[in-house]
Order: sequence, then C-alpha cells, then structure tokens
Amino acid sequence: MPKLIVETRNGEERELEGQSGFSVMEVIRDAGIDEILALCGGCCSCATCHIHVDPAFADKLPPISEDENDLLDSASERDATSRLSCQLPFGPELDGMKVRIAAED
Repeated sequence: MPKLIVETRNGEERELEGQSGFSVMEVIRDAGIDEILALCGGCCSCATCHIHVDPAFADKLPPISEDENDLLDSASERDATSRLSCQLPFGPELDGMKVRIAAED
C-alpha cells in the first residue's frame, strides 16, 4: 500500500498506509489523527481539513478548484502549499508524500 507521511501540529511525524481511492483526509482520519476535523465530511464546504503539501508532489495533485480556492482564502495560514485534504485522491502516484496539518483556525 502507498505511504502517506503526516506531520501533526505538535511536530510528530507518522507514516500511514493509505488505501487507493480514499482521499488524503480519509487516510488521515482513519488513522486516528483527530487534528483533521473534516466537519463537512469531504464535501468541500469548509476548510477544517487544511494541510500543507510537500512542494515536490505539487505536480502530481489535481488542480485546485474554484470552491477549494475560495475556502482556503478563509484559512489564516494559507500559503502556496495549502490544500484541502478532502480534495486530494490518494493512490500509488502519491506514495511517500509528506503533508503537515495546518494550524487550527
């Protein structure tokens, strides 16, 4: 199974096995990391699954949608690596991707 490396808000790094077809948000949530609230359940209607993605993987991610972009505008720590984890399908092409959970808004 592909691996996802997650840095929590306190700097702990965890290596997770992710199932293809799940979103990055689901992989993190299913691993028991409760820092991703995902209040909307992955419907792209909140920004509580905000993460920062390793720039080395930027070209492997789907383009950011207008809705995702608008939601990220409300995030206090938005930067060039910001994405909503519910909008990123996980699979073998993202094996080894490192993400950092954004600060809570």
